[in-house]
Amino acid sequence: MKKTTTRLADGRELIYYDLRDDAVRDERDHRPLDPVATASEIRHDRLLGDSVAIASHRQARTYHPPADACPLCPSRDGRLSEIPAPDYDVAVFENRFPSLAGDHGRCEVVCFTPDHDASFADLTEEQAALVLEAWTDRTAELSQLPGVAQVFCFENRGAEIGVTLGHPHGQIYAYPFITPRTERMLTSLAAHREATGGNLFDDTVADELADGRRIVLEGEHWVAFVPYAAHWPYEVHLYPKRRVPDLLALDDAARTEFPQIYLEVLRRFDRIFDGPDGGTEGDGGTEGDGTSRGARAAGAARTPYIAAWHQAPLHAGHRGEFALHLELFTIRRTSGKLKFLAGSESGMNVFINDVPPETAAERLREVASE
Repeated sequence: MKKTTTRLADGRELIYYDLRDDAVRDERDHRPLDPVATASEIRHDRLLGDSVAIASHRQARTYHPPADACPLCPSRDGRLSEIPAPDYDVAVFENRFPSLAGDHGRCEVVCFTPDHDASFADLTEEQAALVLEAWTDRTAELSQLPGVAQVFCFENRGAEIGVTLGHPHGQIYAYPFITPRTERMLTSLAAHREATGGNLFDDTVADELADGRRIVLEGEHWVAFVPYAAHWPYEVHLYPKRRVPDLLALDDAARTEFPQIYLEVLRRFDRIFDGPDGGTEGDGGTEGDGTSRGARAAGAARTPYIAAWHQAPLHAGHRGEFALHLELFTIRRTSGKLKFLAGSESGMNVFINDVPPETAAERLREVASE
């Protein structure tokens, strides 16, 4: 991997990650950009004890542009974008409309591929491994920023999720606080340690492996399963079998196997809902390169999902007991129907799941690659 760091016309950082060591990235950003103006602030909710980012400047962010005006595509044929180069492998840059900025953290955009019509599931194993390297490098860099407490790499895919740019990309948030979800995990981790002397993450993975009914895919170094108390109809958690606190701690064997496991899980997500509207369930077939025919045919109607890396907070006690893992879920509950967060979920944070986790796991096993 070759890493090249440069600046955009308004001073924001841009980093290229290339598969080839001889790649040259000397293109300049010639756009007449105004300086970035943010109004981000963090407000504490005294009742719930959590924090809310107030970012009114995001109202002006780019919203569903036509494909020929996508700001994440390479700059070609006289059209200038956020990425000055005419091609790239993986590119990361500071978000022009960040939720967190300055003393309140940082937000970055990760472009997985220059192909506007692709998705993460369409990447080769080599390309997916490069994205993993980019996530790891950005975690290392952002962890060094003053005031950063937690680094969160994630991908939102699909208009149903609220994505405003269709180009395959993810984001990285460097929070100035530990997120509420992680705080709850740390509390549960400590309680389990006090009650049993064991590690909650290790015991959870061991229990799933022993039960077997919710296992979706297992490799030598990773395991993917639908959790026992899944909140979402189709939800998969992906863990390295050797517990590590963050992406930086993954060994070479786990890094090598990750693209194989993760790409297969993503492709199965695309197979469970196939057709132009995510309607009829697909035939499970694949193209010659392993990409699902349903994903190719469905285009923008591919299964919407959120993929979220959970890493240990930077300065939390018992940091080494936290387990890096990825949580992947879709808001689709069945063909053509979405799972809306209504009264119980949104009002009281009590989820109601219409699909038994064992049924979801069985379905995800059925749509395996041929």
